[in-house]
Amino acid sequence: MAEENKNTIEESEEVSEAVSAEEENAVEAAVPAADDSADNDEEAAKAEKKEGRIVDDILEIIESTLLTVFVVIMIFTYLLHPITVEGTSMNDTLFKDDRVFMSTVYFGPHYGDIIVINNDAAYLLDENGEAVKKDISNSSYKECLIKRVIAEPGQTIDIDPEKEEVLIDGKVIDEPYIKETINTLSFTAFDFPITIPEGYYFAMGDNRRVSADSRNPDIGLIKKDQIYGKAIIRYYPVKDFKFLKFKK
Repeated sequence: MAEENKNTIEESEEVSEAVSAEEENAVEAAVPAADDSADNDEEAAKAEKKEGRIVDDILEIIESTLLTVFVVIMIFTYLLHPITVEGTSMNDTLFKDDRVFMSTVYFGPHYGDIIVINNDAAYLLDENGEAVKKDISNSSYKECLIKRVIAEPGQTIDIDPEKEEVLIDGKVIDEPYIKETINTLSFTAFDFPITIPEGYYFAMGDNRRVSADSRNPDIGLIKKDQIYGKAIIRYYPVKDFKFLKFKK
């Protein structure tokens, strides 16, 4: 009997040890499973974070592109306007088919600036030196012009065809930009010297002997309201790219 009890106890201990071993194995097996789950969650979080960064990058690119397009539209709508030069009156500074950017935002204009003009009317002077409007509806010069400012409001301009000089306030001006000097005045809108009224400008082409400009009675003085803008850059031909700023 005692022997049987002993055997039974030993068997129970063996069974208990077996059960403990199985439980330990089960726990050991459960640990890797928990670790795998944690790794999967971490990888999923990383993938989600990466996907979020990609979306943010795409949105940033779209935002930058839209902003760039908006800025370009604003520049070409309100600041820069491309124009094409016609004729030879601004040789040798500008030539036919040159393309320039005109700015509608500028200071002045001042002496030496190249301006684009809406020649919808001509302004001459009466006996009192006041500007009067002339009808040019039948004139061939009723068009867009590009010329250089020579005299500003309040200045007195004189043209001496014999000495081939232009004088502002009694002083001969240095004109390095002209192709040729003036050698004759076969027709003129004014009896020089004249004083430029407030709000008006006297403009001439650089190619003086062929230019139709403020000396012509169908163009006359340039009213500030007639000025579209100031030419600032010649961008075509590319090889002749040039800033058109005049240095006194």
